[in-house]
Amino acid sequence: MPRLLLASAITLALAACSGGQSGDTGPTVEATPKAPASLDEVELIPREALFGNPERANVQLSPDGKYLSWVAPLDGTLNVWTAPADDLSAAKAATRDTARGIRSYFWSYQPDTLLYLRDTGGDEDFHLYAVNLANGESRDLTPFEKTTAQVLGVSDRHPGTILVGMNDRDPKWHDVYRVDLASGERSLVERNDQEISGYVADADYRLRFASRARPDGGEDLLRRTGETWEKYDEIPFEDGLTTGYAGLSKDGATLYMRDSRERNTVALFAVDTETGDRSLLHEDARADIGYSLADPKTGKVQAVSVNYLREAWTVLDDGIKADLDRLAAIGPGEASINTRTLDDSTWIVAYSAAESPVEYYRYDRGDDGKLTRLFSGRPALEGKPLVPMWPLELKSRDGKTLVSYLTLPPHADADKDGKADAPVPMVLLVHGGPWARDAYGYSSYDQWLANRGYAVLSVNFRGSTGFGKDFTNAGDGEWAGKMHDDLIDAVEWAVEEGVTTQDKVAIMGGSYGGYATLVGLTFTPDTFACGVDIVGPANLNTLLSTVPPYWASFYQQLVRRMGDPQTEEGKAWLTERSPLSRVDAIKKPLLIGQGANDPRVKQDESDQIVDAMTAKNIPVTYVLFPDEGHGFARPENNKAFNAVAEGFLSQCLGGRAQPIGEEFKGSSITVPTGADGVPGLAEALRSHTQEVRK
Repeated sequence: MPRLLLASAITLALAACSGGQSGDTGPTVEATPKAPASLDEVELIPREALFGNPERANVQLSPDGKYLSWVAPLDGTLNVWTAPADDLSAAKAATRDTARGIRSYFWSYQPDTLLYLRDTGGDEDFHLYAVNLANGESRDLTPFEKTTAQVLGVSDRHPGTILVGMNDRDPKWHDVYRVDLASGERSLVERNDQEISGYVADADYRLRFASRARPDGGEDLLRRTGETWEKYDEIPFEDGLTTGYAGLSKDGATLYMRDSRERNTVALFAVDTETGDRSLLHEDARADIGYSLADPKTGKVQAVSVNYLREAWTVLDDGIKADLDRLAAIGPGEASINTRTLDDSTWIVAYSAAESPVEYYRYDRGDDGKLTRLFSGRPALEGKPLVPMWPLELKSRDGKTLVSYLTLPPHADADKDGKADAPVPMVLLVHGGPWARDAYGYSSYDQWLANRGYAVLSVNFRGSTGFGKDFTNAGDGEWAGKMHDDLIDAVEWAVEEGVTTQDKVAIMGGSYGGYATLVGLTFTPDTFACGVDIVGPANLNTLLSTVPPYWASFYQQLVRRMGDPQTEEGKAWLTERSPLSRVDAIKKPLLIGQGANDPRVKQDESDQIVDAMTAKNIPVTYVLFPDEGHGFARPENNKAFNAVAEGFLSQCLGGRAQPIGEEFKGSSITVPTGADGVPGLAEALRSHTQEVRK
């Protein structure tokens, strides 16, 4: 489902209890250092360690167990590497991208063949590629302009082919093709003339179920009857973000559904595909069902997660209970199962905590289970002064519970109890979406800001997902309204609790979080000391008028939850809730970051508010990257923007800042306006320009 949020990694996290293992299988435990008396005593963590390329990421094992694979830099650009599973020293690059890097990849069931996705400059027209490791050949399986591939099926029963959706015929709708991995030849399975938004295929690539958006914002659920689609159920509009298909067992007998109908929180059901009988597998009154683990041989769901304050798992199949118990013993953080071999003998596990970046393990199930540490994803952060993240339950002014997360700088929480010893400047970090959520875990942004001397508060305001449909639907029509009130209430809580002071709070975020930043400086101009907007929309009318064509099935959800720019009433509401309409109110410093190729929040969104501020002689610093999209994927660009943001926040809130230095090297950074508004920025730009010209 398309959402207005920054891309982020999604893992199947296992909530782990405290404890450890003997030997060298667990995470390294350092002696507790003496609490620093001031920020000056805290080691400054370089931006390179936080935002540069990871040493390894997205570690997987091929289904046959032959290869270990991961993403790592090749000449400074992230690519996929592979190695024999028993000889990591023989690793070599399987891809050779030189642009924004490869991050999303997975294994096919064809021996020696992996697949990866790549767009151009952040345009999100993702093409699907196959790499043959035996001969090194790489093939674009979707070689069509303005086409976004959707992988619909990868089956061990048909290892030489995959099922792919492609929208080259009609940009709004994806036709279904079966693609040969060796030749790249595609054969049409179904021409999508019925505006179907999603398909469910079985292990033999037969299309069994589908969904189709209705004009009222709801969805019809369809099942295949002979050669036609037949409606058998429907999803009301109010359940549109919280109900849908969740998979099909390999024998085709069980359909899994995430369902909030006739209830509040999302539960997981198993549906008999012959009789339609439904069985409740798991529910939680506090939060929605999150992720699930399924047997790689049968597709049967074996465990289900719920994330309220922290992720917690419920085992449905006792056959893996002992395995999950062993993983929980790694440490007090969270473990995630990245991949499982087809025979389920070996798993790749990632472990991390808020104050511990990811470490990767190989788990050989066997009789007793053997857990072997492979490597750290970011060894440069080992031993650095990383800090905990504290889950909270805050209350809105009208009584709603706002699950939130507080991160405190080391010198402000000497006893590490999650309560500030004295007020410090604070950054309110607002998540994107808005139909997404903040959660516990390691965050480079939280650690960076805390290390610079700021408390960081992240709030799941109404409209966020994960806490039941009532909480999500409470955000309808509340952009710049009660959604923003929740953020203000959280700031007031932080002031009352002594976390910060009223005059030392900045607001920062990406996508919807960028919009919230602009709202903060226009609708509540006295609340925040400054704001950092990353790819945030300024004009909701133009935002909704320029969504990508393949969002057609989601469009009615958008306009019903916001406003319809094609009606006078909707246009008026969107105008009223647009920060662009209140530019005159801005009186605090603003930093804007934008990718020129962003297909979701187009460059014009940032251009409009920058132009309006410039016309009224209101200062603004505008950072534009010509080779980025919805967020900054290239580490060189991410570091460059954060170097600017760090100086900006230091000037605004008084925290410390690492000089920009050589941080623009390799970046495409441009600053169309306001370079003089951040200390050292103009000089760094001149040096960078001279270096590029050489």
